[in-house]
Amino acid sequence: MSLTSMTGFARADDEADGTRWHWELRSVNGKGLDVRFRLPQGFEGMEARLREEMARHMKRGNVQAALTLDRQRAGSSLRVNEDALNVVIAAMQSLGERIELMPPRPEGVLALKGVLETADVVDAEEDQEAFEKVLIASFGQAAASLARARDEEGAKLEAVLVAQVDTIERLTKEAASSPAASVEALRARLKTQVAELLGASPSLSEERLAQEAALLATKADVREEIDRLNAHVAQARELFAGKEPAGRRLDFLTQEFNREANTLCSKAADVALTRIGLELKAVIDQLREQIQNVE
Repeated sequence: MSLTSMTGFARADDEADGTRWHWELRSVNGKGLDVRFRLPQGFEGMEARLREEMARHMKRGNVQAALTLDRQRAGSSLRVNEDALNVVIAAMQSLGERIELMPPRPEGVLALKGVLETADVVDAEEDQEAFEKVLIASFGQAAASLARARDEEGAKLEAVLVAQVDTIERLTKEAASSPAASVEALRARLKTQVAELLGASPSLSEERLAQEAALLATKADVREEIDRLNAHVAQARELFAGKEPAGRRLDFLTQEFNREANTLCSKAADVALTRIGLELKAVIDQLREQIQNVE
């Protein structure tokens, strides 16, 4: 299974009983699954069912979902919302008792939000419910199309990530084969440091000298960091090949990569090893940025 991106776009157009509509879905990266809907007035009740449908197709991402109805082609007409109109008239009468008002103009009243609305052909409750089922099914098709778009983008993204992990592996091998990381170089460096330590403090006890020597060896030895980097490379490849969404675990893994690269730089005893450490940090940072888009 390839990785899935959280970035994608999908559109679904459909028609039923003379009503035309289209769904438009856009997805970007997010910590969880957050779906924001823009629905025509009167269709807000579908939102919970739409969220359930979306959750069937993806686990993470910020998704914008918009439904547009072509009411003109559906034979819609305008009507006055009597309840809203009565509320507006009552408010005007109440306000007129307090201050002097100019008589309201009809077009001004009708322009108030909610007073004039579209009377769709699905006015009847049973027709509305049936139409909503059709819209939800259409939304499911759009969500599936969005999931496919995210899969396609994920395949491209995976190729980039694999190349970056390959670079990390190559640089780790360079660090392991660096003369500064060899056992002989470590021994020579430790011998020099112990001599300097004895020169500065000739009265050091054998026990204290052993402690200081062990500390110096730990600070100079980069083999543990190299082993961990190799282990992280292997884990990254396992996650790439897995069947479950891997974005969160890959994000955590980049933090581990970065920790080892930082320690490698701090322990580096020569310019060549420092250069390798800095190159590692650069490619790990690029890897982290790309992984933010993985589901």
